[in-house]
Amino acid sequence: MNLLTKNLEGPIKRIVLLQKEDGCIPWTEDGVFDAWNHLECVMALNTLGYSKEVNLGFSYLKKNQLNDGSWLGELGSTLDIDEKKGTFINREIESKVYFRDTNFAAYIATACWHDFLINNSVDNLSNNWTMIEKAINFVIENQMDDGSIRWAAKSIEAPKDDSLLTGCCSIYKSLICAINCASKLNKKKPSWTHSLKKLENAIKNKPESFDKTWESKKRFSMDWYYPVLCGVINGKKAEERINSQWNNYVLNEKGCLCVSDQPWVTIAETAELAIALIKIQKKDKATELLSWINDYTDSDGAYWMGKQITEKVFWPMEKPGWTSAAVILAYDALHNFSKGSSVFLDDNLI
Repeated sequence: MNLLTKNLEGPIKRIVLLQKEDGCIPWTEDGVFDAWNHLECVMALNTLGYSKEVNLGFSYLKKNQLNDGSWLGELGSTLDIDEKKGTFINREIESKVYFRDTNFAAYIATACWHDFLINNSVDNLSNNWTMIEKAINFVIENQMDDGSIRWAAKSIEAPKDDSLLTGCCSIYKSLICAINCASKLNKKKPSWTHSLKKLENAIKNKPESFDKTWESKKRFSMDWYYPVLCGVINGKKAEERINSQWNNYVLNEKGCLCVSDQPWVTIAETAELAIALIKIQKKDKATELLSWINDYTDSDGAYWMGKQITEKVFWPMEKPGWTSAAVILAYDALHNFSKGSSVFLDDNLI
């Protein structure tokens, strides 16, 4: 293990610690579960060679995938926080609310393509193919006439026909990965390619497709950098997008804000933004950005979720596995220490 990956021991051990015997990786000990953040952790494990844990993670999803191709997941962003302890208040079982989120489901394709890049295993891809196919078909079934994709399958808990820009950008990337997985298995999926083009058009040309029924999400930094991170916007336009709003979302020597109107730097957003910077040929800036969060760790080396800059406290006092995972993936994109380092940097169909 070289010096760089040794510095990632704390983050990766945090993820290993959180993984349950059945392979599930919740946000925190006994915390909420969703497939997207679970898979972010699986990708980090794969990056650093934890094959046993990776296989467990994929196996868990295979066993728990619903017939429609989705997974039930909670929205961790809706959890209350104990103001005194600074920790999440997890809901009792009878109070839990589950959604069939389209972005959460689509991410299986990104994780499986990442696995192929690292292990070059057609067998792995073939073993996970049914899971990928069901998930992507579920996502496409929720594509609306304007090309955007409904944030979750319709249910009592999710009655509104609406789409999230960040979620749709992530789905865009997952569709590219899904089509590439299919190509490696010599399977033709023209309907997936058609959906990809419709989604791209919606993201680029139809801003009215998003946030139709709820307050705009533009204050969230992810809406700013995700079109670049996920390959929807490239080249000069991508650079212009990042540069034009840099001061709205980034605090110098602190990191990337979660939302533009609160002094709360979040580590996962900072790590993802670093990958977006690499994509626009700003590796030095990405390196600098990641250096700002070097000290945002607990004594075990795992990353805190975020820091309230004005009050100078880590907030909440939680260390989600996906936060550490995002940092691991960012360092891999920057230093290329695994064969999967290109997963977010290369948006081409094979």
